[in-house]
Amino acid sequence: MEINEVSGHVVDAAIRVHTDLGPGLLESAYVSFLSVQLRKRGLRIAHEVPISVTYEGVEVHNGYRIDLLVQDRVVVELKAVKRLLPVHEAQLLSYLRLGHFNVGLLINFHELHLRDGIKRVVSRYTGSAPSAPPRPPR
Repeated sequence: MEINEVSGHVVDAAIRVHTDLGPGLLESAYVSFLSVQLRKRGLRIAHEVPISVTYEGVEVHNGYRIDLLVQDRVVVELKAVKRLLPVHEAQLLSYLRLGHFNVGLLINFHELHLRDGIKRVVSRYTGSAPSAPPRPPR
């Protein structure tokens, strides 16, 4: 299944959950309900996926946890907050980079219309985390 098809299924399933239940629940509830919808569609999901990160030569287990990983390809970070902040997108970008994933979805279920709370993030970063910031050109 193509990555765009996977992310499309995730968005469609999230809209279904939001339509059925609306805003106002805890993030953990939305993770559970979205998992049900995705499994009904025959998608393989993993919940609270621990990712190890190597930092300065030391492997740190459980460096972070992905809310949902769909088809081993799409990272889904769920929120139930008043509004998404730039730090939420930065968090997802870090998850993508450190986990070597290319596509992530940031979904905030605390919106009146869920379409206003969905952000698709693409990372083309394939290397390891830099040990020092790059120097500016001279």
